[in-house]
Amino acid sequence: MVRRLAVMSFVNAFGNGLTMTVSVLFFTRSLGFSVAQVGVGLTAAGVCGIVAGIPAGRLADRWGSRGLLIVLTCLEAAGMVAYVAVRSFPLFLLLLCAVTAIDRGASAVRNALYAEVLAKETRVQARAYLRAVTNVAIGIGAGLAALALQADNRDAYLTAIMIDAASFALVAVLLLRIPATRPGHAIAPTGNGGSGSPPKRRPATALRNRPYLVVTVLNGVLCLQFAMVEVGVPLWIVQATEAPRATVAAVLIVNTVLVVLLQVRATRGTDSLRGASRAFSRGGLLLALSCLLIAAASGVPAWAAVVIVLGGIAMQGLGEVLSQAGGWALSYDLADEEAHGAYQGVFLAGQSAGQMLGPALITGTALAHGLPGWAFLAALFAVSGLAMSPVVRWAERSGRRAGISGTGVA
Repeated sequence: MVRRLAVMSFVNAFGNGLTMTVSVLFFTRSLGFSVAQVGVGLTAAGVCGIVAGIPAGRLADRWGSRGLLIVLTCLEAAGMVAYVAVRSFPLFLLLLCAVTAIDRGASAVRNALYAEVLAKETRVQARAYLRAVTNVAIGIGAGLAALALQADNRDAYLTAIMIDAASFALVAVLLLRIPATRPGHAIAPTGNGGSGSPPKRRPATALRNRPYLVVTVLNGVLCLQFAMVEVGVPLWIVQATEAPRATVAAVLIVNTVLVVLLQVRATRGTDSLRGASRAFSRGGLLLALSCLLIAAASGVPAWAAVVIVLGGIAMQGLGEVLSQAGGWALSYDLADEEAHGAYQGVFLAGQSAGQMLGPALITGTALAHGLPGWAFLAALFAVSGLAMSPVVRWAERSGRRAGISGTGVA
């Protein structure tokens, strides 16, 4: 099963790597929209993406994850093809919001599918393996996209977009090889309703599960690290250090290599709630250390700046794999086993919010204020990481009071 999911993830991430690399230039240089218009579109689409995961997850619980994911994947393929017909900004805005919402909804449904088709004890390790595969595939897709960037014409950009559309269609076909899953709520036995067996309880509502919501917020805070790597560190290198600009590429390479090599290993010990919360806390502390190291790269010779920045990125990479492993485990283990779609939708909304707000927060703190800004980020990561353990204990107590079996809480 993991091998089938890995093939599906590779195809999907390869297409995403293509589009992620060329999309902004395609929107500006081919479709002809201004940078300001694209910025407005991406912001609006980000908001739609945050909102989309929750209803998509609930639909997955009602209709079944595999079938819904096939539908969403086909819609995403159609959305990519539709970019060919875009001529006006309103249509561009509508399409970008729709495609982003579908993509975020599909991510929530995909995470619910993992919970349904993977054994409980292997979910997190499998997620780690799939993330490593995803990083490799994105890198390959981005490398191929370099050809389109070099050509820098409409035909080249459209070819990349159409390849992405084809990858979604192929993913829909590959999903047919995944066993169909039963909707989470459809658990009553068929036949006459007077069998005398006790009725099944209704799944806990994710949006009313206060401990789970706090876990989601803390995980969302640590997701700011992605904006730090993609936006904050590159701009810091160029604006505030003597390190050569090529260091920016080295930062992304080091981060990717560490995730590919260490993500599966980082899941060790996360098979219990306390183990997962410890991994998350350690991840937060390592992220805090990385902020302080990166800040120290300013005002030193070029060679020292390179060493310090790459050391900071190494700490960030270790913090990333630990915080992601701990977050995944908690997102599954604290969820109701009969409503993984709804819970994963909420959890993904927190991640999406952190990723959307990240660039503005990073630029408004570290880049605007230098060392004090980096110190603020370090404190934010450390406090959020350390807060996870008491929140998880709260979740355990809430679950016991509610009389819920397993690790899900209400």
